[in-house]
Amino acid sequence: MDDSEPKLLQRILDPVLGFFENIGTTVSLTLQTVAWLFRPPFRIGQMLAAMDFIGFQSTFLVGLTGLFSGMVVALQSVYALKQFSAEANVGGIVAVSLMREVSPVFSALMITARAGSGMAAELGNMRVTEQIDAITTMGVSPVQYLLSPRLLAGVTMGPLMCMLYSTIGMVGCYLVAVALLGGDWGFFLRSIHDFARPRDLFMGLIKGSVFGFLITSIACRHGYFASGGARGVGMATTRAVVESCVAILVANYILTQVMLGDI
Repeated sequence: MDDSEPKLLQRILDPVLGFFENIGTTVSLTLQTVAWLFRPPFRIGQMLAAMDFIGFQSTFLVGLTGLFSGMVVALQSVYALKQFSAEANVGGIVAVSLMREVSPVFSALMITARAGSGMAAELGNMRVTEQIDAITTMGVSPVQYLLSPRLLAGVTMGPLMCMLYSTIGMVGCYLVAVALLGGDWGFFLRSIHDFARPRDLFMGLIKGSVFGFLITSIACRHGYFASGGARGVGMATTRAVVESCVAILVANYILTQVMLGDI
């Protein structure tokens, strides 16, 4: 009985300690990554390659998701607003919804699914095949060479993908509200002018930058410290995707409450 109590306590505490250890490791590595951003040599080629991988190669996925998101939000809004004879306001309502919430969150989730998992798998493969150790042996900081460009690219491309998502989402909204359901084009534009504000756009862009930071930080942490061969790389990739998605949703609530001035 005496032996079972310490084992039970250990089984309870291990996940808690592992959770805080994971956060500490991520924060420590991210601080190192940020610090290397301001120290030469600056890896411009690496950063452009990371921007291409995170942003440009995610364009089709983000655009396709944005198109159908705008269409379904418009469809739901029109049928809901018809009860109050206010369906002419659908353009403005969808525009605000996309810019504030839908675009930053869904574009970040798409980037996580494609680029976040790819970064974690690539860095994990480099770790288990000792390529990162080889970079260190050559006198080059692997944090500066591999992680800093990815972090900067994530912060830069996050808001750009958010803008792309919002733009194509409004195209989808127009296709449903005006072209499909026969809404008036003039009222559609007028409602966007009346409802949408620059603040709504800035809120989405700020969220996009923060989410890009979180995605690259978490993906780089799990890939950089991967171990255990192919199975370890797969587990690191899975953890990176799951933790990034949770971090995005938690951060979205916090940022929304702060930027709306409720706290």
